Amino acid sequence: MRIIMRKLLLLSVAGLVGLATTAGASAHQGFDFGKWRDRQLRKASELLFGVKKPLKESSTESVDQATAEADPTSLATVARGLNVRVVTSDPNAGANIDMIALWPNDSHPSHLIVCNEIDDTSLPGVQRVRLSDGSVETILSGTIACDPVRRTAWGTILVGEENGSSGQVIEIIRPLETTDVVFDRVAGTASGGTGAANVASRRALGRLSFEGLALYPNGVLYYGDENRPATGTPGGAYFKFIPTIPWLGETISDLSQSPLAAGTIYGLRLGKRSDNTDYGQGSNTGLGTWVPIPPALDPSAGQDLRAQTASLKLTGYYRPEDLEVDPEALAAGRVRFCGANTGNEGEDHNWGEAICFTDGTLAEATANTAIPEAQYLVIGTPELAMPDNVAFQPGRGNWILHEDGAGPDVGRNNDLWACLEDGQDDDSLSDGCVRVATLNDLNAEWTGGIFDTTGRNFYVSVQHNVSGHGVILKITGWD
Repeated sequence: MRIIMRKLLLLSVAGLVGLATTAGASAHQGFDFGKWRDRQLRKASELLFGVKKPLKESSTESVDQATAEADPTSLATVARGLNVRVVTSDPNAGANIDMIALWPNDSHPSHLIVCNEIDDTSLPGVQRVRLSDGSVETILSGTIACDPVRRTAWGTILVGEENGSSGQVIEIIRPLETTDVVFDRVAGTASGGTGAANVASRRALGRLSFEGLALYPNGVLYYGDENRPATGTPGGAYFKFIPTIPWLGETISDLSQSPLAAGTIYGLRLGKRSDNTDYGQGSNTGLGTWVPIPPALDPSAGQDLRAQTASLKLTGYYRPEDLEVDPEALAAGRVRFCGANTGNEGEDHNWGEAICFTDGTLAEATANTAIPEAQYLVIGTPELAMPDNVAFQPGRGNWILHEDGAGPDVGRNNDLWACLEDGQDDDSLSDGCVRVATLNDLNAEWTGGIFDTTGRNFYVSVQHNVSGHGVILKITGWD
């Protein structure tokens, strides 16, 4: 650490000397401090981000199918010092692989559990990828737009459907022993294949377009509705689920023992002034309250949370996407999670943002006695536009933002950005971001990126790429 600080100090001194010289010589020419700051981030990229040299621009290339099939790594260009290899490009891999969970743990995974975001219920919705050889097997079909996936502390897998007011969360126990099961999304039951009893619909979490799942070890769960504003109604809101019986650490052997089987839902409404009445358009950051969601008239169907957003006047955002728990805050006993509101690049020039939420200590969050707070981490730009997935990098504590931008409409590819945490300066925003990877397929996007515990092995999907099937890459070389 002392060596790193000494190197940063030398860089900053050299940079300040250069700044003084440049500013003095060209003040009358309109010296651009912002560009100078960006250059300093690139110069210090190895120390701050673990890459030797970040990418200066997005790719504008778009490889053809034959090239992608022959060499799937051709789909991506990464920063100097990073390396790419193929985890899988199996023809059986779902065409729209989205989020990824490591199984059975983050330190020595043997498999990736992935969602396939497709609308055809006859196609695989949840799959497993064996890391030793990249082979792909189907766990579950019958879902629509399977998007988020998380491994739980009690040894199960959660997946969710990004499907409007009918989306639901499904829990799977023993995912390596569950194969070719068919899920009936109307009845919430599973049949066929091997291990149908290992699958259950979690209607207690309600219904919405599931994307981000910030899951805590005791079963407290935060999630957003991937929705946009329309004709004056708010966009997607954020919700909180508190289990009736929080998980206390015992191993579960049956899905009926899951803390997600029953609980209470709350919706986020920002604005504390005048007895919590200072809410509505304009109150999208700051302190707020958790508003109780009334129970569903039919618990077996689950509450329509999108409808509750409008009726309870919850705070809305432009397409809430992925959410990631801040493990450093959790290690200190505090609740903090960050995610992305994607926005709309091509038609609105709404670049989106990364946003972080706090909710007191984990004990306070579980008792629902904390005051929630939302603050932006990264404000989108024409270069860093429409953030979708986020990933926390262990060791460095940086955040990797995945773009889901307009692609062909804007003539550039989607990128991966590494963003610093906020430091001790006056603002609460990231201290800076650099581009660490770019795609070479204008119709594809990065999704599902996740690090192992070392912070040096990054698994990420190239979704709806030109090959027509799933491609998962592993990016290494982070110092």
